[in-house]
Amino acid sequence: MENTVEKKLKSLWKLQSIHSEIDKIRQVRGELPIEVADLEDDIAGLETRLGKIRNELDELEDNIVKRKNMIKDAEEAIKKYEGQLNEVKNNREYDAITKEIEIQGLEIQVCEKRIKEYGFDITKKNELYEEAEKDLAYSKGELDEKNEELKTITSETQKDEEALLKKAKTAEKKIDARLDKVYKKLRSSYRNGVAVASIERESCSGCHNKIPPQVQSEIRQKKKIIICEHCGRILVDEEIAESK
Repeated sequence: MENTVEKKLKSLWKLQSIHSEIDKIRQVRGELPIEVADLEDDIAGLETRLGKIRNELDELEDNIVKRKNMIKDAEEAIKKYEGQLNEVKNNREYDAITKEIEIQGLEIQVCEKRIKEYGFDITKKNELYEEAEKDLAYSKGELDEKNEELKTITSETQKDEEALLKKAKTAEKKIDARLDKVYKKLRSSYRNGVAVASIERESCSGCHNKIPPQVQSEIRQKKKIIICEHCGRILVDEEIAESK
């Protein structure tokens, strides 16, 4: 019968092999899922920006309307004061009414200046709005293409991945909790996801550093779990690596 350590190593190697197959499938998708997520973030940001510009444009339009109403009120006030000039009884009253007419005239000038400034701001913000709309349309087009590409790749590999994930779940149940925790930590530590490495040409297949002959002998004896002194991966011999 196989000893306990050998069983553990075989179970670990089987799980690693399944996970490596899953990784290969996901590598086919490349950076597409990340690109899709980035585009979705860009689109959300552009939509927020468009909404903000739209609110600013509405506010500017409201300000123009307010200023036009102020001009209208000032013009009516001037007409009223001009009518009162015909009824003044002394220079003091005349000067007071003339001063009011002058104030209303200045109010009109200020309002006209503000309206021009608002108009300039509206022109600029409309340009920004149109630019953001173009960026949004482009990003949406890119997202549609990336989603279609991802959908095609996913549909081609989904069944295989689901089957492998099911196998991985079953294989994981055969590994004790402590070892499984070590395996997961190692797997997440390396970009290629390899936590269990085999001996290849007297070297660790994970980091490609030479394994001393004495250590190779200990690995083949399968009496204890041995890790690579260079990269920390769990090591298995050629026999386990070639087993199904």
